[in-house]
Amino acid sequence: MTQPNADLPSSSAGTPAPAPRSGGRILVDALRIHGTERVFCVPGESFLDVLDALHDQPAIDLIVCKHEGAAANMAEADGKLSGRPGICFVTRGPGATHASVGVHIAAQDSTPMILFVGQIAREHRGREAFQEVDYAAMFGGMAKWVAEIDDPARIPELVARAFQVATSGRPGPVVLALPEDVLDGDAACRDTGAYRPVVASPSAADAAALAELLSSAQRPLVIAGGANWRDEDAAAFARFVHAWDLPVACAFRRQDVLDNRDPHYVGHLSLGVNPRLAERVRGADLIVAFGTRLGDVATDGYTLLEPPRPRQRLVHIHADAAELGRVYQPDLAIHAGIGPGAAMLAGLPAPATIRWREWTAAARADHQGFVSPASPHADATGVDMTAVVDHLNRTLPDDAIVTNGAGNYAVWLHRYFAYRRPRTQLAPTCGAMGYGLPAAISAKLRHPERTVVCFAGDGCFQMYPQELTTAAAVGANVVVLVVNNGMYGTIRMHQERRYPGRVSGTGIVNPDFVALAQACGAWAERLTSADGFADAFARACAAGRPALLELCTDPRQITPAMRLSQ
Repeated sequence: MTQPNADLPSSSAGTPAPAPRSGGRILVDALRIHGTERVFCVPGESFLDVLDALHDQPAIDLIVCKHEGAAANMAEADGKLSGRPGICFVTRGPGATHASVGVHIAAQDSTPMILFVGQIAREHRGREAFQEVDYAAMFGGMAKWVAEIDDPARIPELVARAFQVATSGRPGPVVLALPEDVLDGDAACRDTGAYRPVVASPSAADAAALAELLSSAQRPLVIAGGANWRDEDAAAFARFVHAWDLPVACAFRRQDVLDNRDPHYVGHLSLGVNPRLAERVRGADLIVAFGTRLGDVATDGYTLLEPPRPRQRLVHIHADAAELGRVYQPDLAIHAGIGPGAAMLAGLPAPATIRWREWTAAARADHQGFVSPASPHADATGVDMTAVVDHLNRTLPDDAIVTNGAGNYAVWLHRYFAYRRPRTQLAPTCGAMGYGLPAAISAKLRHPERTVVCFAGDGCFQMYPQELTTAAAVGANVVVLVVNNGMYGTIRMHQERRYPGRVSGTGIVNPDFVALAQACGAWAERLTSADGFADAFARACAAGRPALLELCTDPRQITPAMRLSQ
């Protein structure tokens, strides 16, 4: 963790009183103390003093975005990748409402993030002044903690608390409002030390009880998910899985917690789940849920496991004590974060006899059958997305980062792509459109040496297409695959089910994506067949700037297995 530089006022006892600083400078000094490396923002007059202080702080990289929603998404993605709070600054009123999408993603994805919002002057509060918003009321049900700093001298205290809250227990977003007269006011105050996250650890009794339940099972299944998986945590978890020969299903958009090529990986509990995997969850006699909340997507609308008391015996291991027993009453509840929980699992001595080897092998065979690339429909036109994902699956490096937003186009990615390492899948579990491009930019800034590929539907991409200019400005050379079928595909699919033939509101009139990308400073190319994808993707990777491939697909092919007419 970055420590304060010598030029910052000392917090040691007996030292001279600190010199007065502006609230903006106190805040930026606090960010540096807590290890902040990068800040995402759309500038606003309500936090000019912060921008001025950042001018003198080259150790913090300032990324100026074009839309507050994209800035918040970038900060959220940075929190996912680093395990430290992603930092976003936006202005009051409209800036905060735009950025709320990132706070919602961070809440549902358990991502550490701090949103700093410029606020009106303290003397104007309560008068419905220009752009005034009550942020405690606005974000209170969404963020882990919301506060307004009313004294520049309290900035170190409250910023330290924000970092602590965002990272401890179940990670999540914090919102701090910053009145402009607090930021431009002076105070002589001491700085805090760097924050230290608090993570729950399991007991020896927890481990013994879990081993006993596993040893008595006939058809166990592990469901893994949650946030903040480090490489060492994934390795420890894999050792446990191998020693006990357990089948592992990953929760929605958490596929990267176990190498999908591992013979113990048996699939993804997602929208469009493998029916055989769903039946296997129903047929298990013991579920070990590690890190995941067991939400409605992973449980198929709370039907694979039925609340409040599932038919299967349930072990639930989670970082948040409030999540244990919230929906499902477990047979064994273990309060533990990912790191301590994975270490506990790796330390369980393997049994002398494992009765479920055939069960695990059959689950893996079911998965391999489900993800075998299918041939395109006889009258299919346009780019075959199965072939696209198959090529990426065979050629991308193991550490490549793949991002996406929301839409049926993502079904191909989630079904056919094999994630290999933690923190290589950036996708919002809340189903927010537009996430893929901002997340990809953030990922490329965090890991410039790695390949970063963004998947986006035509509707999804158009949420934040202007951020291609941000990518070009900061040298984030991502590759964006825009899957263009001329409609909001997911909504159209549901529309056809409920109101067949009555198309209303789901068509999209698209721009020329190649011309749009080129106008933003990106390299771009359009494909109408998968035949040339391999060469086009190689050109995109070698372009030396952000690149976009528009993939014109058959609008009738709504999922890998389903035509729209079905």
